Amino acid sequence: MRRRVEKGSPDDDEDDEEPSGPPRRRGGPHARPAVRPWSPSGEEAPGAEEGEDAPGGVLGFLHRPKRPVYFRARDSVYFEPLVALAIILLLLVSLYAYTQNWPPVYVVESDSMQHGSTDNLGLINTGDLVLAEKVPLSVITTYMVGLQTGYSTYGEYGDVLLYYPNGVVGTPVIHRAIVYLEMNGSLWNAPSLSGLPCGAAPNAAYAVSSSPNGCGAFGMSGTLTLHRVGWQSVNVAIDLAGLAGSSGFITMGDNNYVPGPSPETGLSDQSAGISGLVQPGWIVGVARGMMPWFGAVKLLLSGSASEVPMQSWEFLGLTLVALVLLAMGLHYLLRAEGVEDPRRKLEEEEEEASEVAEDDDEEEPKASGRSRWRHPLRAWRTPEDDEGEEPSSTRKGGPSGHGGASGASSGGRPRPVVGRKPAPKAHRRHDRSDDDL
Repeated sequence: MRRRVEKGSPDDDEDDEEPSGPPRRRGGPHARPAVRPWSPSGEEAPGAEEGEDAPGGVLGFLHRPKRPVYFRARDSVYFEPLVALAIILLLLVSLYAYTQNWPPVYVVESDSMQHGSTDNLGLINTGDLVLAEKVPLSVITTYMVGLQTGYSTYGEYGDVLLYYPNGVVGTPVIHRAIVYLEMNGSLWNAPSLSGLPCGAAPNAAYAVSSSPNGCGAFGMSGTLTLHRVGWQSVNVAIDLAGLAGSSGFITMGDNNYVPGPSPETGLSDQSAGISGLVQPGWIVGVARGMMPWFGAVKLLLSGSASEVPMQSWEFLGLTLVALVLLAMGLHYLLRAEGVEDPRRKLEEEEEEASEVAEDDDEEEPKASGRSRWRHPLRAWRTPEDDEGEEPSSTRKGGPSGHGGASGASSGGRPRPVVGRKPAPKAHRRHDRSDDDL
């Protein structure tokens, strides 16, 4: 093989000399190492020893190494629906364990328990969800007992009952227990009224029409009147003669009254004909906890949301927006903290490191024997790019060992040397001595 030199160089007399050793081939397949399959752990795959063909061809370009795939539940398309379903089931089971009732939650469909026409947080309003806990009869506290002990729920004395009117299973009524009456033949007893001021006494709590002085909690008949009941301080008149059946509760909605001159008249469920005395067997449960506003969605879908206060819709919208923002905040917070599969995180870090290494190799390619086969893929360099670089004598020789201008730093197509000054003769002789070696 004849070595070409530039025209007019001092080495023209040596142009016809043949190299002493066997001819060298540039760019041949034997000068390139076999491509080894990629391994995620950085180890060499079996069968990828130097000199052996890589799977998928001599150069291994057709072979696509298998990447390790770690199964994560959140990668499944069913992950979010299953998580939502699991949360709902867990919530329902927890509510059932707490209330001992099924269903444990009921929607308030009317404004009979509201204190006015607006939504008051902490009170029972139309569209609220109320938990109905099943409790024994002895635990239920009436308004008249709460008046003496100070026990109150949802803005008034006593417990709020959910019961089936007249024992007919259907939509329950949610009203407050006012007083418990015990049937005594044709007469009635009200033990909870004992000790309260009555009749004509100042601040009297009740009066009985059958008694001369209006007092007496036992053996009552005629009309029983309860004074200053509820947030409107209404008088509730109960016709004892019209009651039938066995012992039970007098119930009334906080917002059920007849507007008029003070004191106004309250309408009990028994006086309004909603139900008879609420017997213990009719009671579904006692209101123990609530979730405001969310029941309004059910009423809207059923077309009975006319009594839902406007404030409830506003509060519901703000609550939904706050929940969405909270979920997004938690999502990005957990991502910032790096909550993820550690194996995938390690794999991503290795990929980033390999990409950075490849970028560095492209910017500053090395002339090692293992990476020599990649050098022909470098971008074409113009003479202007070579200006200012170190002289060729300071670089390593090309595949043929020449350090002059005609040799490439790593084999392949030689770079043009147009306009470059030839290296000194001393350097050329040094390169020739290296070549002869």
